[in-house]
Amino acid sequence: MTITAQLLGSVRLPGAADLVDGPVRAAGAGGLALRRSDRLEVHRPAGLFSGAPEPVAVFPAPWPGWDRGVDAVAPDLGFAVFSGQRAVRAVAADGRTLWEYRHGCWGPVVGHPHTGDEQQVCYGLEHGSVLVSADGRHVWAHVVGEDGPERWVVLDARDGREAGRIPLEESVASGSYQLALPDGEHIALSVGMGQDGCLLYWARRDGDGIVVRDLNEGLDRILLDVHPDRGRLLTVEHNGADLQVHGLDGEVLAEEAPHRTGAVSWDWCAGHVDADTVLALAETDGDEDGPGHWLLDGDLRVLGRVAYPEPVTGYVRPLGDGTWLTRDRAGGTLSRWTRAGS
Repeated sequence: MTITAQLLGSVRLPGAADLVDGPVRAAGAGGLALRRSDRLEVHRPAGLFSGAPEPVAVFPAPWPGWDRGVDAVAPDLGFAVFSGQRAVRAVAADGRTLWEYRHGCWGPVVGHPHTGDEQQVCYGLEHGSVLVSADGRHVWAHVVGEDGPERWVVLDARDGREAGRIPLEESVASGSYQLALPDGEHIALSVGMGQDGCLLYWARRDGDGIVVRDLNEGLDRILLDVHPDRGRLLTVEHNGADLQVHGLDGEVLAEEAPHRTGAVSWDWCAGHVDADTVLALAETDGDEDGPGHWLLDGDLRVLGRVAYPEPVTGYVRPLGDGTWLTRDRAGGTLSRWTRAGS
C-alpha cells in the first residue's frame, strides 16, 4: 500500500540538515534546537513555516571550536546547557555563564596534556550529552569522570552542584543523547560505542536518590524515540534486524522485521509521527535513492510506503504532532509533511 505525503511548507534555512540528521536536542515543548559553530538557536515549527524563520531564542556557545556534544535548552527557554569536551556549562541568553561543572576529557588519548586554555579542543570525536528536566530544576549529564570511567550525573540547574550520579562502568562511548519521557520524570540515555555496540538506560529521581534501570542484558539496541503519551521506548537493533517497542520494565510490546517492506534492514532513523503512527526508514539492496520511508501503526504493523509529490531522500525527523521534517540534498531547505487526508 502507498501512503501519500502532503507538503505543508518549505523554508530555506542554512544548516537545516542538522535538524533532520543530527541528534534530538531538547528545546522546550515543540522546539527545535539548531547548533551552529558559535551558537545554539531555538526555532518553532509554526514560525518557521509561516514566514517567520527567525529563532525565538539564541544562546552563544562557550567553546566555538567544540560542537560535538549534545546540548539542551530549558523548557522555558531561560537558559541553555552545553555539553563540552571537559565541562558542562549553563549559559544565559545574553552569554553570561551561570555555572560550570568540570569533568574529565572526552579525548580518547589517555593522559594527554591540556594547555590551560579553555578553548583548547583535544583530538577525538567522542562526546557526551545533557538534558534539562521538564520542570527546569535539574540537568542530566553524561560525562567522563576525572578518574576516567564515565558517569551519568544529575546537577542542580540553579548552580550546577552535583545532586546524584550513576556509574556507567560498561560504557566506552563514542557519543550519547538523552530523551525525556512524557511523564516528566523518566529520562532515557542512549550510548553509542561504535562497533562495540550500544547501551540503553532510563532513570528518574526518587526523593534524594535515583532509580535507574539497565536495559542492556542481551540487548544491543539504539534508542530512536519515546512515545509522546505513554512510557514506551522505540528502538532498533544495532544492525537493523528489527524495530521494537519496549515498556519501562524492558518487556517487548511490539516488534517488526524489515522483510515485510521488502527491505533487508531498518535504518537508524524512526520516530512517532503521532501517538498512533511511526515513521521508519528501511534499507533495500540496490535502492539508489536511499532508504524507503514507511509508516507503521503503534504495534509496528506496516501500513505502507510513503509516496512524495516530489523527490525526497534521506533521513526524516518526526515531530509527534502528525507531521515530520525532511531536508533537501544540499541541506539548506527544510520541508514539513503530513499524511494526505489527515
